[in-house]
Amino acid sequence: MTFVVTEKCIRCKYTDCVEVCPVDCFYEGPNFLAINPNECIDCALCEPECPVNAIYSEDDLPEKYKPFLEINDRLSQAWPNITHVKPAPADADDWKDVEDKLKLLEE
Repeated sequence: MTFVVTEKCIRCKYTDCVEVCPVDCFYEGPNFLAINPNECIDCALCEPECPVNAIYSEDDLPEKYKPFLEINDRLSQAWPNITHVKPAPADADDWKDVEDKLKLLEE
């Protein structure tokens, strides 16, 4: 099992979650973070750190976010690893409650 970053992260990209990860399985894109499912050890440390509740356990993943299993896997293999907190985008708070952001994902 793995944890999954969902569309709630798109355009918010808070990085509080990455620093608590004991296996450094987060990867950073232009406006989204992804978890490598092959590296995640299911420790659950990242989930409560996300200020927008964008991270779910694979077992608790809502149906509408199921495509993010594949998205996390694919993008984590293409993007660079991130292990330290970085400042969120200046407009991150403006995006935290916006729904249906998949079309805004920059790969």
